[in-house]
Amino acid sequence: MEKTKTTVMLPSVNGGLVPAVKVQERREQGANGTVESQKTTLLPDGAGNWQVGEIRRTTTRQEGENRSTEDQVSLPDSEGKLGEVSRTVSKAEIAAAETRNTVETYSISVPGAVGDGSLHLVERATTAQQTSSSGQQVTEQQVEQANPGDPGSGLRVTTVTIDTVHPGASGAQATRTIQARDANGSFGVISVDTTKSDNIHAIQIQIASSDPPRKEPK
Repeated sequence: MEKTKTTVMLPSVNGGLVPAVKVQERREQGANGTVESQKTTLLPDGAGNWQVGEIRRTTTRQEGENRSTEDQVSLPDSEGKLGEVSRTVSKAEIAAAETRNTVETYSISVPGAVGDGSLHLVERATTAQQTSSSGQQVTEQQVEQANPGDPGSGLRVTTVTIDTVHPGASGAQATRTIQARDANGSFGVISVDTTKSDNIHAIQIQIASSDPPRKEPK
C-alpha cells in the first residue's frame, strides 16, 4: 500500500502562507491484477476545520489482454452528506484482428430530466480499431448520448468519427470523416480531413475525446 499526503499553501491576506487544500491519496495492489486507489480532497470550512470536498475512487482490473477501469466521484450535498455523483467505466478488449474500447459515463444529472439522486447512463463512447493484412488501419468511434428532448428514451448515436490510414510505398494517407446528428435527427457529414505524408510512420490515429465536434461558422 502507498499513501501520499499533500498540502497546498497559498498567500494569506495578512502575509505569509496558509494551508488552502489538503489531498490524501492511497493506492493498494490487490489480487488478480487489481489496483485500487482513493483520492480525498479536504477544504477549510472557515472555522479552522477541514471538510471533505471530494472523494475519487478508482479500481483497475487486468485480465490477460483485457483491462477495465471504474472511476467513482463523490461530493457532499448541501447538508454535508457525501454521495456518488458520477461514475465512469472503461473497458479495453484486445483481439487478434480488433481492439475495442468502451467508455460509459453515469451521472445524477440527466439532460432534460429532473434529477432523482440516482446514477443514470448518460453517454457511451465505443472505439473499434482494425488493421488489415495490407497494413490499412481503420478506427471508428461512435458516441451515444441521452436525448434532452426525450430523456427517458435511452441513448442515441450523436456523432460518428472514422479514421482511415492507407500505407503505401511512398508514404501514407489518412482521412478523418465526422458525421453528426442534426436538429431533425438525421445524420450528415460535417467534415472530411485528409493528411498525406512521405513518412509511413508519421501519421498516427488516436481518438482521445468523445466530445461532439463543433461546427465552424461559415
